[in-house]
Amino acid sequence: MPAVPAHPHPGLDQRPGVAGRAAARAATPGGAAGHLPAGHVGGPAHEQQAEPQGAAVSDRDRVKIPADVEREDRVLAGLTARQLAILTVAALFGYIIFTLLARLLPAVVAAACVLPLLGLAAALALVRRDGVSLDRLLLAAFDQTAAPRWQVSAPTGARPPEGVGVLELPVRTVRPDGVLDLGSYGVAVLVDCDTVSFALRTAEEQRALVAAFGRWLNSLSHPIQLVAIAEPLDLAPAITRLRADAPALPHPALERAALDHAEFLTRLTTSRDLLRRRVLLVLREPYADGDLDGAARRVLRRAEDSVRALAGSAVSARLLDAEGASAVLAACADPGVPPGLARLAPPDLPITGDQSAEEERK
Repeated sequence: MPAVPAHPHPGLDQRPGVAGRAAARAATPGGAAGHLPAGHVGGPAHEQQAEPQGAAVSDRDRVKIPADVEREDRVLAGLTARQLAILTVAALFGYIIFTLLARLLPAVVAAACVLPLLGLAAALALVRRDGVSLDRLLLAAFDQTAAPRWQVSAPTGARPPEGVGVLELPVRTVRPDGVLDLGSYGVAVLVDCDTVSFALRTAEEQRALVAAFGRWLNSLSHPIQLVAIAEPLDLAPAITRLRADAPALPHPALERAALDHAEFLTRLTTSRDLLRRRVLLVLREPYADGDLDGAARRVLRRAEDSVRALAGSAVSARLLDAEGASAVLAACADPGVPPGLARLAPPDLPITGDQSAEEERK
């Protein structure tokens, strides 16, 4: 969203030699040179320029928000408090060890004994892998080693065999209306949202979209979560439909173009792994004991209100039912699941044989 006016600064966006003349011309109608107002000090940096009507939002007028919104604050010299604590403790221990060894060994040998400790501390504090620091990775590896390697689902109160842990999933069940029961964390629903090509809109359309999106944000009474995931893209249905509809086109040239496009999509599918970006809106509603149905109704009403409000900003959104929510959870839990598995049975639903498949076997 734009955070500053969408017009160039008269003092910062001009060359030093012509900044004053450009600002003076901008202060008078028609661009003619005129006198600066009384009391004007410091040149054009204090000029007030009206925002031009119809100006589009440029890259200079935007504030970049990092993708990692939970990134720790930099306290000193670009280091976080955690990094400073690790380096400070390591430097203190290194100084103590060096002081003790310097009494018995030459200073060079004592310094050589301290360097591995300082190098290890620097690696723990500065080295990062996939956005996670090395010390956190080591702690996670220790927890993973100490935890049971096998986890199974077990009813409440049942103790699994020795060496096997209880598989605790955040989602207890998925209701037929698509509401996720999170236990003590309340209930949640998933809303599948399309994206908007903001850069291709005119200035008036951009302002209208931003205003509509801002109205939706101001209408929220509870926290929400926007999840952007990348999932495999299955082009097989589109290819099949192109080849099936090509003979019905009114001209042979159109038929050849459709078949060529289907062949291009086939080569594209076989040559690389295709991914698509998916944006999910998650709404959660806490509830007290025995108020599960009431919380489900409230969160569904909030989701419907959000769907209607997002339509004003040209965002097409739809509330996922039990089948769609289960497919999203399965894809997030196992990204290797092949795409196109739409006919997944919701949890707690008995699985029966497909009648058409049984008839084909007969």
